[in-house]
Amino acid sequence: MASDSHPRLTRLANSVLQPGFVGTTAPDWVRRRIADGLASVVLFGRNIESAEQVAALTASLRAENPDLIVAIDEEAGDVTRIGARTGASWPGNLALGAIDDTDLTEQVARDIGHQLRAIGVSLDFAPSADVNSNAMNPVIGVRSFGALTDVVARHTAAWIRGLQSAGVAACAKHFPGHGDTDVDSHHGLPRFTADAEEIVRTALPPFTSAMDAGVRAVMTAHMLVPAYDEELPATLSGPVINGLLRERLGFTGLVVTDGIEMSAVSGPYGIGGATVRAVTAGVDAVCVGGESAEESTTVDLADALVRAVLDGTLPEERLTEAAARVGEFATWSAALTRAAEPDAKPSDIGLVAARRAVRVHRSGTGTELPLTADPHVVELSPTMSLAVDGATPWGVGEPLRALRPGTTSVRLSEAQLSSEEGLLDRLALAPATGRDLVVVVRDAARHPWMSEALAGLVRRRPDALVVEMGVPAGEQIGAVHLTTYGATRVSGIAVAEVLVGSV
Repeated sequence: MASDSHPRLTRLANSVLQPGFVGTTAPDWVRRRIADGLASVVLFGRNIESAEQVAALTASLRAENPDLIVAIDEEAGDVTRIGARTGASWPGNLALGAIDDTDLTEQVARDIGHQLRAIGVSLDFAPSADVNSNAMNPVIGVRSFGALTDVVARHTAAWIRGLQSAGVAACAKHFPGHGDTDVDSHHGLPRFTADAEEIVRTALPPFTSAMDAGVRAVMTAHMLVPAYDEELPATLSGPVINGLLRERLGFTGLVVTDGIEMSAVSGPYGIGGATVRAVTAGVDAVCVGGESAEESTTVDLADALVRAVLDGTLPEERLTEAAARVGEFATWSAALTRAAEPDAKPSDIGLVAARRAVRVHRSGTGTELPLTADPHVVELSPTMSLAVDGATPWGVGEPLRALRPGTTSVRLSEAQLSSEEGLLDRLALAPATGRDLVVVVRDAARHPWMSEALAGLVRRRPDALVVEMGVPAGEQIGAVHLTTYGATRVSGIAVAEVLVGSV
């Protein structure tokens, strides 16, 4: 390995990597790497069983380096790591944007920060500062505060203030804005086709607001932005990182990649090639491990960086600069944690916010709230983006059953629905005889099969109640139509309370 004979370069290379790992205790290889310069690690849902366990894990890692950056992708809402097993305790950004109370957004983010700080996390890869101007966006959606630039900008700043007041560093993402795209960068290369003037007007204000609010980390987007670079995705683009983010916007903090193994960048260049190109272009820290969490991946990426310096592909001064920025950020974030207000007692602010986000529209066809009979719930479940842990609990059936034990429910995927002829008739009629029918959808506008199934169920049962848990489609159908602006655990509880009148 190239790194074996170049220990100084190896330490520099290790310092710019942010690997994930498998397990709920610290692997020996991670400890060894920390001793050899690794300055950051990233936690995922697979690393989390309980708050006490994660706190012990992070403490053991920091025994190797007290200023170690421990990062997590905790957006709350649909993208949650600490709630991956139980469901999120806070509604996501779209719900907060729909409420449009920046004080509430700040309170929610502060509560998240307190919980993250208590388990030893120092950097949160949130908030999403993307303006979701494309309603069909397959990867942002409810992760955004909304489709209006000013709303997203205000709430991005509030979220950062709240999180950082609790002693956890925020990271605004995905620069220069992933909202107006129609490809998931986990699987392919999105294109942001707006011209430079439109990007400055619509996509960049949330990032400038983030900087004004004190953000010290920005995550790049794996997407092509031809207005600034016609060849390389933003993560690998000097014109985007140095020209736009640093020179035009004046950002001097840490630039970190989205998961470098995502197909948008690793597909054309390989993980090692994308890593080298990213650091060469101006990135300071490379996030890896969502899908490639083996020790060999970290070893290979460090070797790739060392080889790139040796063959002149990556200037040594650029790697040294990146490592220095990581070190500066680590020192600052550790001081932020130490200086923060004491940890607060557990709060119900997440449920309070979820309740405020619920919207109810009545068509006047007869069904009234609260429900008087035990309901039957039909949940239509889409395939989620890799950004969302597909096993995270969501929906209305379980929360309703907790309030009304006689509730029955079924959850169906597209494949299940299409495999049984006449299933819609059976769903609408037989299981719900003498019961109110509640149909739950998630991002129905992006899934034609779901929209068709919903319309078919409502035709068969005009008295059905519809709960829309993703980005609203805009059409309100059903005798009662309830919108939650996200599919979190607390959103399910909030809408169940409305249905049975227990608020």
